[in-house]
Amino acid sequence: MQELRDAGVMLRLIYEAMKKKGLDTDLVFSRLGVNAEYVYTDQLRTPHSAQLFFWQAVEDVSGDPDIGLHLGQLLPAYKGQVLEYLFLSSPTFGEGLRRAQNYQRLLSDAANTDFFIEGENACMVLDAASDDVRRLRHFNECFVQGLLSFFCSITDNEFRPSRVEFEHEREEGKEYVAEVLGCEVIFGADENRLYFPVSLLSRASPHAEPELLDLHERFASEQVARLEKKDIVGQVERIIAELLDSGEVTLNSVATRLDIKPRTLRTRLTEAETSFNQILADFRYRLARQLLATTDESIDEIVYLTGFSEPSTFYRAFKRWSGMTPIEYRKLAQGKDAMVDTP
Repeated sequence: MQELRDAGVMLRLIYEAMKKKGLDTDLVFSRLGVNAEYVYTDQLRTPHSAQLFFWQAVEDVSGDPDIGLHLGQLLPAYKGQVLEYLFLSSPTFGEGLRRAQNYQRLLSDAANTDFFIEGENACMVLDAASDDVRRLRHFNECFVQGLLSFFCSITDNEFRPSRVEFEHEREEGKEYVAEVLGCEVIFGADENRLYFPVSLLSRASPHAEPELLDLHERFASEQVARLEKKDIVGQVERIIAELLDSGEVTLNSVATRLDIKPRTLRTRLTEAETSFNQILADFRYRLARQLLATTDESIDEIVYLTGFSEPSTFYRAFKRWSGMTPIEYRKLAQGKDAMVDTP
């Protein structure tokens, strides 16, 4: 099964909101096993499952049980991305919405949103998260505010929600959430949904331009194709995880599990702008950080679990990766959560 990932822009927007809120972002990211510079990694895509670790860390550091709702109010508008250009260059808001659906993977591998007409309202089914994440209150309430902010931005503040339905439950603060979102809000629904007046679908875009629209669609298609090339990386990582303690983690053994020739695997990894050795090193480093930060396993056991033949080799590699020894890293991360699959 291919690992789901989110576009780095999602993390960057939340990071900007965290700074506006005055949160200790260094502490949040240290709990996740990365630093703030990671947010601006080129072509960053973060593990979707890490949303669970991320929001728990943000709540712990902020001490705010409604931190998702409050950060959503501070999110910068989603700007300068190809999905925004598709909306603006489409003839109407509805046409932009339909086109964006074709390329929603650019935002998240987990995204599978849809929309339909129901009386005087259009309804977006916000299937933008996996089963584990879709009921995560902080994620949902922050994500919906980001979506509303984006829609307001591209419609010159004409967009208005009619109703929002959340899968997650809320014991307190329901009225406040409705006040923040500016519409009726229902909790404990079967799906996360956003309703808005159907008339907005026909709203003409003042920036519509057929030639630009064709250009933006080609660019979006190229970006999706690039992501599809990188799918092989996730497949290789999954097999590495299964083979690591066997000591048989080689390009040949992984190619055999994928039922392809080693030469073909090497070519596909080159097309994804990486190599087998790089993927293996990155995976070992992530696993080592997780084990050092979140378990009491001995160094000898971690050496075995990360697939190294002897402690000295592990020590040299970890020092090269992190700039510190495993023991120094463990002391720094003692008692903190680690982002399990950070690339």
